[in-house]
Amino acid sequence: MIAKPGLDGHDRGAKIVARALRDAGFEVIYTGLHQTPEMIVTTAIQEDVAAIGLSILSGAHNTLFNEVIKLLKKKGAEGIAVFGGGIIPDEDIPKLKRKGVLEIFTPGTPLNEIIEFIKDKIKSPGS
Repeated sequence: MIAKPGLDGHDRGAKIVARALRDAGFEVIYTGLHQTPEMIVTTAIQEDVAAIGLSILSGAHNTLFNEVIKLLKKKGAEGIAVFGGGIIPDEDIPKLKRKGVLEIFTPGTPLNEIIEFIKDKIKSPGS
């Protein structure tokens, strides 16, 4: 699942990643703009997704990633992997990973790198 949390209205990158994943054979749900962490987690659980990819360009990455991870744990869905991308300062990436974000892809990351990461690191539900 690819999601755009918060008030950030720029979703071109999220749509490009979602399409690349779909073209690589993944089933992809794109939630659209202005999703709350609660909406994202609820959709992820209802749709039985393997992973949530958050696209954040607003500068609220520390808050939004942490809230999604906290809600997943609260709802017993900590098995859903969280990764993301966007405008995220290099110094924040290790902090996000320590909080449970599997990987961060910054602007310019080749799409095949994202696809290969998901193939290698994220297990589908039930596997």
